[in-house]
Amino acid sequence: MKRRLNLAKLLLLAFRMADSILRDRNLDPVTHLLTGACLARAGLNRKTGLATLTMVLATEAPDLDVVANFWGGVTGLQHHRGFTHSLVGAPFVAAFTVACVYGIYKLRRSRGKVPIMAPRWTLLFAFAWLGTLVHLFQDFTNSYGVRPFAPFNPRWYSWDIVPIVDPFMLLALLLALVIPALSGLISEEVGEQKGRFRGRAAAIFALVVLAVLIFARSVEHRRALVALNSITYSGENPVRGSAFATLWNPFSWNAVVETQGFFELLPVNSRAGELDPHNLSVIRYKPEETPVTLAAKKSRLGRVYLDWAQYPLVQATRLSEGNRYLVTFSDLRFSNAEAQRRRRSPPLSGYVVLDPQLRVEDEGLGPPPE
Repeated sequence: MKRRLNLAKLLLLAFRMADSILRDRNLDPVTHLLTGACLARAGLNRKTGLATLTMVLATEAPDLDVVANFWGGVTGLQHHRGFTHSLVGAPFVAAFTVACVYGIYKLRRSRGKVPIMAPRWTLLFAFAWLGTLVHLFQDFTNSYGVRPFAPFNPRWYSWDIVPIVDPFMLLALLLALVIPALSGLISEEVGEQKGRFRGRAAAIFALVVLAVLIFARSVEHRRALVALNSITYSGENPVRGSAFATLWNPFSWNAVVETQGFFELLPVNSRAGELDPHNLSVIRYKPEETPVTLAAKKSRLGRVYLDWAQYPLVQATRLSEGNRYLVTFSDLRFSNAEAQRRRRSPPLSGYVVLDPQLRVEDEGLGPPPE
């Protein structure tokens, strides 16, 4: 009964975390953690002791950069998915992970608890390195992107084919871990002998499902991009265009097209090759550059935000009190036509408040102060 309760609590926690991440358009640690567990169960746990613990920690360890948020949202954005999400930083993250595993191992050993298999630390370091690289690849597949060549090249790269939380991937990973656990409970009830390693076939199947989903989404993503580049927009040729994955439908994409004078947001059906079949597109004209917007872009928030944003929309309004100015920053890749019609601010927006002399009074991420 205790094991059943622990499993139920684990699933409830996982879904709550996924729901919170989905609302905030942030990274999905649940998928990373479950991927690490499945990689270990797929066979790595047969090579050395503590493989599962190492892989679970390593596939989430790059997100240690979230500690930068303690120094404010702008600092958090500046350092998020930086060095810890780079090829240069990967071995250091792996070494930190193994150091944590070693500390846990020493603590448990002092209490007389040792793993069934002796840990092979060199192999565990290799596994941790692998887990870190898997994390980087998973982050690359979504629209937020990574900086794999930092600190030498700060450029962001993103594939845009997977939503921040993919429910199909999450379900496949959860089932791969839950079904063997339930099977084990049934086996114990009928008196069968407990196997030393359980769930290998389910874990391999889940990883294959992830690979198939990524391949299928990449094919549909290419079709969506071909459709986007096949027409002109209000008589203007597109400078660039991107298609971003939606949550439930792998054939439905939220697209952003940039021309010389405006951004257009529209839905795309990649299966039918249709652009905006229900006439839902929204055009956002690029605001004129003014001393106010230039001053805001030179602020710390402005520099960090524009370094990260792919489709930045910078808008200035004059406040009624004290001849001050409010400049908002948003990235249209996190919006869509429906949200723009409803005038909803995209997630991960920012703001700068300027005084009459265009000096920064306040800046930050999120909605501006009332």
